[in-house]
Amino acid sequence: MFYDPMIAKLITWAPTRDGAIAAQIAALDAFELEGPGNNIDFLSAIMQHPRFQSGALTTGFIAEEYPDGFHGAPADAELLKTLAAVAAFAATAEADRARRIDGQLGKRLRPPADWVVTIDKTDHAVTVSTDGIMVDGEDLDLALEYTPGDRIMVADGHGTDGDEHLTIRIAKARAGFKLTTRGASHVARVLPARVAPYTAHLIEKVAPDLSKFLICPMPGLLVRLDVAAGDRVEAGQALAVVEAMKMENILRAEKTGTVKSVAAKTGDSLAVDQVILELD
Repeated sequence: MFYDPMIAKLITWAPTRDGAIAAQIAALDAFELEGPGNNIDFLSAIMQHPRFQSGALTTGFIAEEYPDGFHGAPADAELLKTLAAVAAFAATAEADRARRIDGQLGKRLRPPADWVVTIDKTDHAVTVSTDGIMVDGEDLDLALEYTPGDRIMVADGHGTDGDEHLTIRIAKARAGFKLTTRGASHVARVLPARVAPYTAHLIEKVAPDLSKFLICPMPGLLVRLDVAAGDRVEAGQALAVVEAMKMENILRAEKTGTVKSVAAKTGDSLAVDQVILELD
């Protein structure tokens, strides 16, 4: 907390601004950084933003374009189809390795060819065969390579013209994979097509409501606390200011209520996700 939080500086060059931006996006996709928090996805989203690419920038760019915070760069339908193909391809490789365990009775079973990949609550029917990959009835001309345990995959052939090299960070997740590329992470649930229909009978776990808590979004110093226990606050009202990364961040109430308790005081060094106060 006493040092500059910069981990690395990335510089790309090309004969044109658009070329340098494209190189920057590709380089950010290929970054492998685990453990400490980072802003790789945010930087990638900025590089892809039409306003940044046009050069129409001001010091208010982030506040104007991300007034509700950053929640990942938007993904178009083509990218989601490619990610569905990548997830099914990786699942096929994992299933194939699982079927190569020694000492099995009878002949080795082949991995499933038909999968249902769910990304962002949308199901994609994917078929993986020696002839290629089909997503939602459409053949995708992709060149993929994956060995269980790989952390990076490259999808050659992505894009409208089929000449784009898409680098994807891949990690195992529950019932699938976490795929990170182009400024966002997508959790892909991958199930054999014969199993997927049964998920309709599973009860979805509802996340707890944390809107009554003011939570510190990053490690920092609490430099100002504007309310006390018993105070009435309105949605959007400034409650506290946290200094982090040489900037002061104003934390606001998500809803109207009364301050029930205060768990921190001015001058405290706060950890990420630490509760500052609670509302009734």
